[in-house]
Amino acid sequence: QVKSHLTGEIINRFTHVHHSTDDLHKKQDMTRKLCQKVGGCIQRCMGCDATNAIYNVSYEADKLNNGESHYHENFKKWLLRFQQEDLVAAGAQTDVKGDRIKRPADQADPDMYVHVVEKKKDGIVVRGCKLHISEASVSDELLVIPTRALRPEDKDYAVAFAVPGDYEGVTQVVTIHNLREREHFPRGFTPGATDSYIIFDDVFVPWERVFLCGEYQHGGVLALLFGLFHRHSYSGCKPAIGDITTGTAALAAEYNNIAKASHVRHKLAELILVTELGYAAGYTASDLGKPEVYMPGMGFIPYGPGSYIPNSIYCNVGRCLSGEAVYREAEIITDICGGIPATFPHERDFVNPQLRDKLYKYITRNPKIAPENAAQLWRYIGDVSCSATGGIHLYGSYHGGGSPVMEQIAITTQYDIEARKTMVKRIAGIDDKLNKKRLEIKPANSSKMMVQHLDEVVSKK
Repeated sequence: QVKSHLTGEIINRFTHVHHSTDDLHKKQDMTRKLCQKVGGCIQRCMGCDATNAIYNVSYEADKLNNGESHYHENFKKWLLRFQQEDLVAAGAQTDVKGDRIKRPADQADPDMYVHVVEKKKDGIVVRGCKLHISEASVSDELLVIPTRALRPEDKDYAVAFAVPGDYEGVTQVVTIHNLREREHFPRGFTPGATDSYIIFDDVFVPWERVFLCGEYQHGGVLALLFGLFHRHSYSGCKPAIGDITTGTAALAAEYNNIAKASHVRHKLAELILVTELGYAAGYTASDLGKPEVYMPGMGFIPYGPGSYIPNSIYCNVGRCLSGEAVYREAEIITDICGGIPATFPHERDFVNPQLRDKLYKYITRNPKIAPENAAQLWRYIGDVSCSATGGIHLYGSYHGGGSPVMEQIAITTQYDIEARKTMVKRIAGIDDKLNKKRLEIKPANSSKMMVQHLDEVVSKK
């Protein structure tokens, strides 16, 4: 819990706007602890991340418009209810994108990105589709934001707004990702997840729920900031999944009676390294957080009304390291477990009087472990790794918050590589003046020299 900067009342921290490095630290830590408890996604980070992004961008858009727009006040009024009622919001960012080579205004079908089709006195009408939107089906509100940098001709796509999840004209096509159902041996906790294709079919949005409309300069910043805040959240949730993965691998090794094997120790160390490096990067991003954002060609500049933004370099470093590791982590679990989770007998076989005792006998590997507990572990690992849901979670862990290539682009764009080159030049004793002198020398005409050489050869003959 934390005090609202709007009212001074105590609110859920997932509805809070960060105003200090301590806020950023606590957001990361509470995300990790809650994900540890439920064994997966806690379904609150997207609303928190979109809220913080829009809070900053709506303020800057009003400045751009010299106060003629009221996006920031609109958003603060929306945020007040969001905090007071402790609502859940989904961050609806990813567009279908159509022809990936073409930008929004260049698409053959303009609906490939959510866009404004009409402006009215009392609101706007929007059309398009957002996809891969996690937990939208169980969210009170949908926060819709752009997905990419935009040009002047893309201004109709520079739109941000909020509507209820069951709003008129909004259709959600929902995919449910639940673990296998248990009949006889329940899990300690059973998480669930959904994803939605959200179709906006000429949806009317009143102006008081519009937070950006046409300011293409800030559309890309909003896309970037949401991604940045979401990658910061990832530095809390992914370490929690790393904790669970490490515990799963360690238990599997113990139950297989190979816990002391050197290769197991090496694999556990690898899991711990990725887990804690991802957390450390997020912690550093929190500690270096400021009311500023990186702008290409300008570096870090003040941005927004004073709320804190995590350091983008470290957010991207942590997310990239963790995202690239998900399939390796799955490989480690597979290696330590062997084939047991994939072929483990159905739970009904363990309540069959003719099979129960025989099965418990033949699944025993470590005499110190009750076979009933071993069976529960193998069922759990099978549920989360040898199932459709397990495969979906791998995709989500890899791409959620931005695919690794996006983090790599952000890192190399924002990192001062030239400064590192200068360091090496000084250490190696390289003199740039020599390079400049070389450029001043006019290159010889190679074609003329070749003709002269051939003439000399012919004359000698």
